[in-house]
Amino acid sequence: MRYAGLALAFVSSCCFAFSGPMAKYLIAAGLAPIEAVWTRMAGAGLLLVAVLAIVRPRALRIPRSRLPFLALYAIVAVAGVQSLYFVAITRLPVGIALLLEFMAPVMVVAWVRVIRKVRLARAAYVGAVVAVVGLGIVVEAWQGLRIDALGLLLGLLAGACCAGYFLMSDSFGDDVDPLGLIAWGMTGAAVVLIPFSRPWDIPWGAFTVSAAPEGGLSLPVPVAYLWMVLVATVVAYILGVNAVRRLSAAVGATVASLEVIGGAVVAWALVGETLGAFQIVGGLIVLSGALLAQTATASAQPQVVVPPEPVTAQG
Repeated sequence: MRYAGLALAFVSSCCFAFSGPMAKYLIAAGLAPIEAVWTRMAGAGLLLVAVLAIVRPRALRIPRSRLPFLALYAIVAVAGVQSLYFVAITRLPVGIALLLEFMAPVMVVAWVRVIRKVRLARAAYVGAVVAVVGLGIVVEAWQGLRIDALGLLLGLLAGACCAGYFLMSDSFGDDVDPLGLIAWGMTGAAVVLIPFSRPWDIPWGAFTVSAAPEGGLSLPVPVAYLWMVLVATVVAYILGVNAVRRLSAAVGATVASLEVIGGAVVAWALVGETLGAFQIVGGLIVLSGALLAQTATASAQPQVVVPPEPVTAQG
């Protein structure tokens, strides 16, 4: 059971790693970041709802008392994370945007200690400090912020929404099926984003051409879109949910963090993005600190950090 969970978590993180790079093809074809987010959420949400309606209809039943939670989940954990991340990758390399999003465990530590006033293990605070130091190296703070300031802010906001995703797991009970929550969450996020994405103005002709991000390989846009929806969203979420059910929160989060490395590798292979020495070293420090903080938090307050999938973010 444990080895099966590790395998599922590893494959899930690899699938999530494609979300940012595939989105760059849609953006290169003429879609705005918010339009790319909407097409991803709408496609994945409708697909999951349709499949579950056929094979597992009970999963789609959400108790009326849980509807406010579902709305918050759709707005923060899906729409917020995805839209902020997709905008961030237009101003930052995918690897750095993912690193910023993976500051979420540190934000969870701060929330649990300051707002909930829960005493945590010393490792949680050490991990938070280490992650912040690593982030300073990534952005080369001693040089006066070497990366785009707005991109940095957007990435951190995506991390904050991702932290909210972790914290919302406190209210995640057995009366809600994780697959149903994901399906309705994505569909709800697409509805919430309609006024911002204005799908009637999306250049749908972009899905009939090939595109190449600057310095990247050329791919047919429909191939990139289908890969993003099917692999980087639907398959990634389903595998992630089943993995976390088989693993502890700490182990599941550790394996899921491979998305940062995977995202950077995919971005290098497909869209020609590379990271400098400081970004690589700082990124490893950020990951080490975030994982240390999350592991300590999981030990002290397990219900706080047991999300269906740590990154949805992600990406």
